[in-house]
Amino acid sequence: MKKCLFILLVLISFTIMVCSKEELSGKNPPEVNLNIGNENYETKLGTYCWKDKCVDTVGGPVELLKGKVPIKVNPGEKISLLMEYEPKPNESHLMQVSESNENEVLMEENSFSAPSQKGVYYYSYGG
Repeated sequence: MKKCLFILLVLISFTIMVCSKEELSGKNPPEVNLNIGNENYETKLGTYCWKDKCVDTVGGPVELLKGKVPIKVNPGEKISLLMEYEPKPNESHLMQVSESNENEVLMEENSFSAPSQKGVYYYSYGG
């Protein structure tokens, strides 16, 4: 039987820092979605600073996603962040949150692998 694990991604500290002459438009940060297998999933925007305003949400990713249905993935499955805008962030970080642990996750070309251990994991992406 295949092991499954649950993953949720939250955009908790979404601040885009771009060193470019080109600037993103809009009153809010652009959307970032997930691609897992052949499916795309929406993410939840958390605390962020954008242009001349900052928005602070209550609690961290666990509180922000309370009551949401987790996305079921297989251990080691590729998870990609879809960013359909230019310019892309020139710096970013991804944090994995589970129970009382918080670890930085390395990404390659806006993708990372699901953990091998079964469980519920929350992710915080920031640029």
